[in-house]
Amino acid sequence: MRAIWALLALCLNLINGFDLRNFNFGDHDYNSLVKALTDVNSRCPMISRIYNLTEKTWEGRDLVVIEFTEGDVGKHKPGRPEFKYVGNMHGNEVVSREVLLALVDYLCEGYLKNDHKVRWLLNNTRIHIMPSMNPDGWENANRGERKNGMKSWLLGRADSHGVDLNRNFPEVDQLEYKYEKNGGKNNHILTLEQALHPKDKKLEPETIAVIKWIYSIPFVLSANLHGGDLVANYPYDESRSGKASEYSASPDDKTFRYLAESYSTKHAKMAKADRKTCDKDEKRFKNGITNGAAWYSVAGGMQDFNFLFSNCFEITLELGCNKFPLPEEEKQYWLDNKEALMNFMLQTHIGIKGFVNSKKDNKGIKGATIKVESEDGGQPIKHDITSVDAGDYYRLLVNGRYKITATAENHHPMVKCVTVDNQELQQAQILDFFLTPSDQPAPQYDFNCRDEPPQRMPSGRNGLQLKPQMMPLRMEELYDKLYGRYTYEDNDFLEYLKMKKFLNSL
Repeated sequence: MRAIWALLALCLNLINGFDLRNFNFGDHDYNSLVKALTDVNSRCPMISRIYNLTEKTWEGRDLVVIEFTEGDVGKHKPGRPEFKYVGNMHGNEVVSREVLLALVDYLCEGYLKNDHKVRWLLNNTRIHIMPSMNPDGWENANRGERKNGMKSWLLGRADSHGVDLNRNFPEVDQLEYKYEKNGGKNNHILTLEQALHPKDKKLEPETIAVIKWIYSIPFVLSANLHGGDLVANYPYDESRSGKASEYSASPDDKTFRYLAESYSTKHAKMAKADRKTCDKDEKRFKNGITNGAAWYSVAGGMQDFNFLFSNCFEITLELGCNKFPLPEEEKQYWLDNKEALMNFMLQTHIGIKGFVNSKKDNKGIKGATIKVESEDGGQPIKHDITSVDAGDYYRLLVNGRYKITATAENHHPMVKCVTVDNQELQQAQILDFFLTPSDQPAPQYDFNCRDEPPQRMPSGRNGLQLKPQMMPLRMEELYDKLYGRYTYEDNDFLEYLKMKKFLNSL
C-alpha cells in the first residue's frame, strides 16, 4: 500500500505542482539572507545543513552555504555526485542572489510536498548553494541611489577591497595553453599550495575561501550566476592568442555546449531568437549560449579555474540585462529561471561514474586517472579527471560511444568501452574498474573495443543499462541488484508497473 499512496501523491504533484508559500521576494540584505537560509534549514533539517567557508570577507561577513541531500547530510557519499551554485560574485548583480534564495526554499518545499523531481535530485545528488560570494559588494551597491529605476552599473561590483573577484583567481588558462603546445598536465594543473600563492596577484579572502572549498569537496558540476546580459557562457573564458575576442574551445567543448544549452533552452527567454538584446548593438547569441573568449576574453576567472584545477565543470550564467532590478520585479526572474535551474542540476548525472579499485585488496584507489577517447570521432578528449578518496569518479559526457582508460600508480591500465545514452532522471551509467597491481602479469584487453554496446531494458524512468549476460535475470531482481531501493523505498516492482499503467490510463 505504501507504493500506491506514494504514486498517487506523485500523480497529484504532477498535476498541481506547488508554490513558494514561505518565501518573500525582495532585496535580502546579509542578515535577511542568513535568516532565509536558517528558516529553510529549520523547516527541512533532515535534508539540509548550513555551513560557512573558511574565510570571512574584509568586512567580517561569512560566506554562507546551504547543502541539500537526502541522508548523510554533511558527508560525501561515494557514488553520489556533488553540485554547486554560486551567486552574487559581483555584488551589484543581485538577480542570482534572489533566485538562489528562492531555489533554496523551492527544494525544501518540494521535498515536503513529495515532488518527484526534487526528491529524485536530493536522493541522488549532494547540492551546495552559496547565494552570495560577495556580500560586502551587495551592501555597497544597495546604498547607491537609483536613476530612472536603475542602480549604478559598477558600484558594488568589486569586493570591499576594490577587487573584481572574477579576475582574482590564479591564471590557469595560459598555463594550460602552454601545456597543450609543449606537453604537460591537462587537469589539476596547480596544487592547492600553488593556487593559494600565485606569483602574479594577491588573492582576496573570498577567492581563497572558494579555492579551498573547490579543493575540499569533489564537485562534478557548477554554475556561477551573474547579471548584465542574458546568456549561458562556457569555457574557455580566456583567448589562446591574447585577442580581445576569439573562440577558444576546451577539450570538452561539445559537452560544455550541451551543458550551456541545458540551461538556456529551459529558460523562459534566454534561447529565444526573437528576444530583445540588452544592447542595441549587441550580436545575438545563437541558442542563448556563447564561448566565453568568443564573447570577450577574461583572465583569472572562476569558471576556467574550476575546470583546470579540479574535476568540476563550471559554466557562467548571465540572468538578465538589469543587474539590480526593483524588488517587485524579482519574482518574475525566479519564474523565468526556475525550470532551467532545476534542469541544470540534473546534468550532474550525464555520462559515466563508478569506482576504480585495486585487485590487490579490492579497495578504492584515490587519484586514479580516467582518460576518454571518443569512438565516434576517434579522437582523445584531452581533459582527464581523477578518482577521489574512495576511488569513486564522475565523468560528464554527452551521448556517444567512448573508450575509457583507467590508470593508477603501481597498477596496469584497464580499458573499457561504453555507449552513453543520457536520459532524464537517470543516474550516470556505472563503469567500474579493477586494476591489476604492476607486480603481477598484465591482463590482456581488447584495446580496439569491439565488444557489443550495453543493451537497454525498457524500464520507465530508470532506463537500466544491461549487459547481455544479465538479461535472463528477473526484472525485479535487476532493480534490486543494480539500484537497491528505487520507488519510494518500495521493492515491489510489479505493483509499481500496475499502478503506473493505471495512472497512464487516467
